[in-house]
Amino acid sequence: MPELAEAEFYRKRWHLAAKGQTITATHAHDGKKLFRGIPAPVFKRALTGAKFLSSEAAAKQMLFRFSGDVWLGIHLGMSGELSVQPADYLPQKHDHLALHTRRHTLVFTDPRMFGRIQFHLGKTAPDWWTQIAPAVLSLEFTTGAVAVFLQRRARAPIKAVLLMQERFPGIGNWMADEILWRAAIHPRRAAGSLSPPETRTLWRECRQVCRLALRTIAGVGGKLPPDLNVHIPDSWLFNHRWEDGGRCPRTRAPLIREEIGGRTTCWSPGRQKL
Repeated sequence: MPELAEAEFYRKRWHLAAKGQTITATHAHDGKKLFRGIPAPVFKRALTGAKFLSSEAAAKQMLFRFSGDVWLGIHLGMSGELSVQPADYLPQKHDHLALHTRRHTLVFTDPRMFGRIQFHLGKTAPDWWTQIAPAVLSLEFTTGAVAVFLQRRARAPIKAVLLMQERFPGIGNWMADEILWRAAIHPRRAAGSLSPPETRTLWRECRQVCRLALRTIAGVGGKLPPDLNVHIPDSWLFNHRWEDGGRCPRTRAPLIREEIGGRTTCWSPGRQKL
């Protein structure tokens, strides 16, 4: 499932191709559930002829702003991705949104349709965007705020709590495993059992992993990797967590993969003790 850095990667992909361009035509599978609640005629009329102005990413979502006070939101879901195709591109079966410009076609593809398209007309950003929790790299993401949140969910395993978007926006499965491995915290630990020093370490590693993921996966200086198969250092858990038989990059002991909180979880038993 796309997470914080993947959302930023795809945002940049559209942004670099469409900045300053005008949408000449709009193709949408507006009858699909991805468009729930959006009036199709208004949606297509508002986007066609609008000029691409700006974009930003937050959590696992993206916001694209167009002239005429048009705001387009995209949540990638589990299998969604954004691509840039030639101007004469013909949308395929799983291309649920295609925005044509004179130079390119901006395409949102989602085979499993767990993503979502959102739409707003207005002078200010819509509520569904402004109400996203403060970013992990923002000043509002403090150790105190994290400590309070952990105590409110004191009995839940810390792995499950890290996936709660109302406090840890953009953190998904692999990032949560990476954070806990770096912090040497077992994923089954009850959230309320963390000591103040452990909570500070968790806070620090949340920010560090987000920073590293954005730098490595989302590209540096506006330059995108050719695809998401970018080089991740072997010093990360990331490269070793996906299949049985992986070994901890620090202890070289075998990793364990089990389901915790409904999600496949990987940890190092020698480093992360329960």
